[in-house]
Amino acid sequence: MRVVSYNLRKHAAIGELAEISERNAVDVLCLQEVDSADVPERIGHLVLADATRNNRLGLAVYTREERFEVKATKLLAVRKSLHDRILAPADERLLAAHLYDRVRQREVLVGSFHAAPLTASNSLRRKQITAAHDGMRALAPELPALMVGDFNYPWFIKGLERSLDASGYRLTRSTEPTYLRYKFFTGYFDFVTSTGYRIDRVDVLPAGASDHRAISLEAHLEM
Repeated sequence: MRVVSYNLRKHAAIGELAEISERNAVDVLCLQEVDSADVPERIGHLVLADATRNNRLGLAVYTREERFEVKATKLLAVRKSLHDRILAPADERLLAAHLYDRVRQREVLVGSFHAAPLTASNSLRRKQITAAHDGMRALAPELPALMVGDFNYPWFIKGLERSLDASGYRLTRSTEPTYLRYKFFTGYFDFVTSTGYRIDRVDVLPAGASDHRAISLEAHLEM
């Protein structure tokens, strides 16, 4: 399953998605910072599974129509940071999709996630990640699960890895930095967490209109 995740920077990179999806033969596209009022039903060969409705900076998931049946979706609000309470960019930080993969003849879970910004603590973001995993698994326990997105977690990554290992999830980072807004500050912000999948590497796509670069990966089901 070829997955691409992209933080659009307040919808600025929406016009790049059709080319990205076609060029990378995308099966599942997970988006962050979309304008919920301007989410297209289709992007090339991909169809909208669901999108957030209440967020100022929203989430969306698209799937390859002929491959996946969308059995259910779930929007999840997690513990808020001070930034969330004051500026209200997002109530729902996870959009999870329960999919039936016609090619592999398996049900799977895929989530698009956007953690609180750097003004929040790593401890709060770890709680958000744990809650997102729990919320996604509540859709269908025991299925292979993959969560991608903007984790806003560029430092002290070992603490996150230990937390994930304890809960049965694997963290996979990209081969290059994904955040490029300032020349003096770049970092690894966009991650993949998974259980029941083998992910050999997470590549970074060329920079576009966003301050993030999209990440691309192939997820192989573990037998």
